[in-house]
Amino acid sequence: MPTPYRSYVAVGDSFTEGMCDDLLPDGHYRGWADRVASALAGETSATAGGNGGFRYANLAVRGKLIGQIHDEQLAPAVAMGAELVTLAGGLNDVLRPGCDIDAVERQLGRCATELRAGGATVVLFTSTDPTRRLAGSARLLPAILRMKAFVQELGRQDGFAVVDLFSAPCFDDRRLWAEDRLHLAPEGHRRVAAGVLEALGRPAAFDWRAPLPAAAPAGRAERLREDARWLGTHLGPWIGRRLTGRSSGDGRPAKRPELLPYS
Repeated sequence: MPTPYRSYVAVGDSFTEGMCDDLLPDGHYRGWADRVASALAGETSATAGGNGGFRYANLAVRGKLIGQIHDEQLAPAVAMGAELVTLAGGLNDVLRPGCDIDAVERQLGRCATELRAGGATVVLFTSTDPTRRLAGSARLLPAILRMKAFVQELGRQDGFAVVDLFSAPCFDDRRLWAEDRLHLAPEGHRRVAAGVLEALGRPAAFDWRAPLPAAAPAGRAERLREDARWLGTHLGPWIGRRLTGRSSGDGRPAKRPELLPYS
């Protein structure tokens, strides 16, 4: 029988915040972490006669670097004493030119160690492979492969689990990604949630790694229109923030900063 969890804290950046998933009534994105929380809350309620008291916090904020995740989210997460923690971070660092991958690994390892020291099960992630869907992303691959090996080594320790997104062919498909090409679309979030639950020993409801059904390729004119829209709407503003030292998460609070009942 898989380990039951009565509390869960999500730590990270936009990936964990849930960027570009469906919007909730309060204006926040749903995201794969909320989907995991919903499934675990359902288990707890079922075993406790409808009053399981499952609690969930999501401290992730878009745009955060791994050092910021450590400095801003780790102490609150550890203090909550949750039984389950998901930790994803470092990709925002890798996207920036001149990334010190040694420093990123040290910070990520420190985060993982501090979270595990409190007794939580810690779930980690490998990045998807952007080179299979994004032109010009080959420069990122050496750092991503190093991070992949580092995360998988951490995952061999007791109390850790790893969701290997890098090896899942479905994430090569642009239909799993939002228009900005950096964040997951709703179907992508659904699949990551299934991957997390599988890593926690839950039976898979579907093959989350499987490719989507084949679709007719877009024509050249349509691809050019999409590329032009992406350059103007997403890439240009992203570059502007990098040049001015700003982040999309500046001044933004976490969407669920307290470990509260989830239903």
